[in-house]
Amino acid sequence: MPAVGNDAKQIRFAPNGQVWAHFGALPSGSLPADVDADLKSLGFIPLGYSSEDGTEITPKVETEELSVWQSSVPVLRYVKSASFQVKSTLMQVNDVTTRLFYGSEWVKVTPKNGSGREQYRLDISSNPDLAEISLVVDWSDDAAKYRAVIGRAMVSDRGSISLTRTKNQSYELTMDALDSSGSLGYLLTDDPSVASVATVRLSASTLEAGNGTPLSGSGFDKTADVTGSAV
Repeated sequence: MPAVGNDAKQIRFAPNGQVWAHFGALPSGSLPADVDADLKSLGFIPLGYSSEDGTEITPKVETEELSVWQSSVPVLRYVKSASFQVKSTLMQVNDVTTRLFYGSEWVKVTPKNGSGREQYRLDISSNPDLAEISLVVDWSDDAAKYRAVIGRAMVSDRGSISLTRTKNQSYELTMDALDSSGSLGYLLTDDPSVASVATVRLSASTLEAGNGTPLSGSGFDKTADVTGSAV
């Protein structure tokens, strides 16, 4: 469905969503290829509830101007840096969310209090190892599903944890994409509003009966069976 001006059917919300992480970067051939691919079978773990602010996805291109002697205005702009960032505040406390937040793993230790409950220790290093992850963000409404896939990412920033009587613990994480053979990531969707317009062009402005003329087309799906008749 192409853009046609004011069309409420092309307004999208995200009442449903999930952030998924895979510890360790996956090669491009192992990443999901469609919006319905089973992420658990690929080793992704759902990160559970996020805060009511949802999840922020920020693609950014930073440019600089090139000025020259012969002109008082820049003659071009060039790309200084590019980024693709995901930010979310995770609301559940478990092995996965704390491992991402602290950048370290829990190790089972022997209980010392005699309670019988297993105890775990997580060491916070003074020289932390910045582990790579693969990241997927899913969101949808009644009209369409979307999926953002980042093959290589790292946690670049963390918020603080508030320990209070009336507010739950939460883990604010910012995750930035890393270069993967010239790619920061990709989007998948089944949204009909992003479908390109299929067009057919004649190589001549007029046709004579009994004569043929070449046709050219664009915007068709590669598996489409295109048929038609002259009018």
